[in-house]
Amino acid sequence: MGETVELLVCVTCKRAGMDPGAPRPGAQLARALVGALPEGITLRETECLSNCSRGCTVALRGAGRWTYVYGDLSPEQAAIVAEGAARYRATTDGLVPWRERPEHFRKHCIARIPPMEATE
Repeated sequence: MGETVELLVCVTCKRAGMDPGAPRPGAQLARALVGALPEGITLRETECLSNCSRGCTVALRGAGRWTYVYGDLSPEQAAIVAEGAARYRATTDGLVPWRERPEHFRKHCIARIPPMEATE
């Protein structure tokens, strides 16, 4: 297995028409992930990943790895996020083969960003 990776969860996202005082879905997702992630994955709550129209948003990143941003998640999908994070962690470069990704990750990828160390 590779080095520790980070799972960033936007805790400020909200759904259209949602009561302003209601708990934020991203914060609920982050709470659901506490204790659900395998060793080597650090959960980081973050503010605004600028994907507000696409529900809860998460990002997976690590040194020397591609970064992925996924959206359209709900707090009830914590197990899917944990599975996707574990598969990401098991790679050396962050590139999980498409067919090995959870179905939600295959259909709701917002962005794929090359590692800072990438060469042309």
